[in-house]
Amino acid sequence: MTSALELEFLDLRHFSAQHLRPLLEEESALWSQRLHWDYRSSASLVLQYIESHLLSGYAALDQGRVCGYIFCVYETNKAVIGDVFASRQGVDETAAVAIELQLIDRLLETLQHSPDLTRVEAQLLLHPHGLHREPFERAGFQLYPRLFMELEFKPSQTIETTLPARVEEFAGPGGGHYRRWKNSDFDLSPQLITAAYSGHIDSEINDQYLSLGGAQRFLHNVVRFPGCGIFEEQASWVLASPNNDRLFGLLLCSRVSAGVGHVTQVCVLPEFQRQGVGEKLLELCAGSLLATGCTSVTLTVTERNTGAVNLYRRLGYHVQHRFDAMLWEKRWH
Repeated sequence: MTSALELEFLDLRHFSAQHLRPLLEEESALWSQRLHWDYRSSASLVLQYIESHLLSGYAALDQGRVCGYIFCVYETNKAVIGDVFASRQGVDETAAVAIELQLIDRLLETLQHSPDLTRVEAQLLLHPHGLHREPFERAGFQLYPRLFMELEFKPSQTIETTLPARVEEFAGPGGGHYRRWKNSDFDLSPQLITAAYSGHIDSEINDQYLSLGGAQRFLHNVVRFPGCGIFEEQASWVLASPNNDRLFGLLLCSRVSAGVGHVTQVCVLPEFQRQGVGEKLLELCAGSLLATGCTSVTLTVTERNTGAVNLYRRLGYHVQHRFDAMLWEKRWH
């Protein structure tokens, strides 16, 4: 590969899936190695959008071969950077990162010069904390270090939770009951999410938590869209009101590889916090995954959310990886 300074950068919409497929296959292998995550279904979705020329972004070319890419998606006045990756084949890590930094620079310049855009979010889960800090900080982004944590099940382990035969009778605080997720909970969850995240640091990072419509889009991506793994209904739990017309707590789980579950969301109404609800939901999820043969469960948490971090550590989770979330908001003069 030639020097990164000699690379050509072109609009991602000029390319078809076949141009990007080898790169996505290499990236999928890195997801599996670093995070125990089967990224192939997500890679397949990315390739479908590339084939339809629906993704905005850039591709890096070395002698006509795509060796790196970056993309984003738009939501009205917001853009979300979905991914950046450069091939490690034939080059060292430093050279690959240099290509990624140039891709980030080009996309950020494009986004910040888009007149109708007022917000840009990014969470680069695959990449270590601080690796791409420079272009984001130079462009005025705020950085939020986040943790990727894992609880590994031991072969002889039993979760100290008995999963009841009739989960509707499993009592919880406030007269509520713990039970597995139902399809009807989809319509009840946005109210819980917006209430739980009001004033929370994660609502700074992801503004979908701030509105019912945004929370509904978040739920759609997790429950009905395979971008975050395959939704695991039997390992997703709620604390519901006596009449099942309101949710007090919620945990959503997806299967990200054959033996690994991932908690995509856990939240509790403020008035039910500090009553062990989050801990019980996590234990129920772990017990459900263990019963299906999983070997571990993972989750992500913002480092500044020390209460949650301490809870996860107490339950046996350990930090497997640190990464960054980034945010830019347009300042009007």
